[in-house]
Amino acid sequence: MSSEPDTRNLKSETDEGFMRRALELAACAEAEGEVPVGALIVLDGEVIGEGWNRPISARDPTAHAEVVAMRAAAARRGNYRLTGATLYVTLEPCPMCAGAMVHARIARVVYGAPDAIAGAGGTVFDLLRAPTLNHRAAVEGGVLAEICSQRLRDFFQARRARGGS
Repeated sequence: MSSEPDTRNLKSETDEGFMRRALELAACAEAEGEVPVGALIVLDGEVIGEGWNRPISARDPTAHAEVVAMRAAAARRGNYRLTGATLYVTLEPCPMCAGAMVHARIARVVYGAPDAIAGAGGTVFDLLRAPTLNHRAAVEGGVLAEICSQRLRDFFQARRARGGS
């Protein structure tokens, strides 16, 4: 009998824990009237950057949750390269965010809900693993997917009910 710890579920439990934090950050976006997407960056088990969608409030089309989190992590590290880091986000990254992740050298991207319209983590595009780019990230989708998807569905349903676009 081996005395080694059973780590088979460690990755998924850790991923779910960080995704739950991303969902908390998504709630911050929703409270500000933004699309509820939250993101965080983890390096060596420590959260080094967090963000939520802010393009409306920041008047910045690039202020997606992932970009906000990468900016915070880069500022904390004093380097735009986030080599070895994992980015957790409640919605599959768009092409803009995926491109920024490649430039930042994010090692791994874990997302919740797939994005059938603009997902760049393999659903529509696969920019994070494109062999022509100078960096590729490991991608894992579907972590707490139903919870992440439901939050987005509820947000847009409420927005439509209020007559919003």
